[in-house]
Amino acid sequence: MNQYVIRPVRGDEWAKVKELRIVALKDPAASVAFLESVAEAEGRSDAFWQARAEGASHGRAARQFVAEGPGGEWAGSVTVLVEESGTTDIFDQHIERAQGHLVGVFVRPEQRGTGLTEGLFQAALEWCWSLEEPALERVRLFVHGENARAAAFYRRFGFEATGNVVPVPADPSAKELEYAFPRP
Repeated sequence: MNQYVIRPVRGDEWAKVKELRIVALKDPAASVAFLESVAEAEGRSDAFWQARAEGASHGRAARQFVAEGPGGEWAGSVTVLVEESGTTDIFDQHIERAQGHLVGVFVRPEQRGTGLTEGLFQAALEWCWSLEEPALERVRLFVHGENARAAAFYRRFGFEATGNVVPVPADPSAKELEYAFPRP
């Protein structure tokens, strides 16, 4: 991992945001890792990707972190969505406390097991804990019930299953399991 820099995206990097997302959606594990298809992502306009990169580059609502190699290539990414108390989440559940929600976790297959995922998570959590008024009480994520590899990583990193289970929007017979990391 030493040759990679973990950093937030910049608003003008929308083309790289789009490219990495499409690579992630083509990964063999994508069906149990993401709630979006390749066709949906490829069908989105440049304006969508520009707004996504801009929105994840500054402010409190979202932040996307990338692992950038020495040649400028991106090897992985994670995005934090801030869920404010009194709002609803992507599963239409009421949010009772300010919290971070990790989404879009992806590291290219050739870089898995090198520490990049840990570095991305560390950067995301540090950013979450730096937010003030209201401070985030925890960071959570959801993992597909059949994504044992990802769930094992989340547990090793320190996330704990909360017992909250929601149906996958596109397949209600499948389940997403919530894991959370409390504020230190």
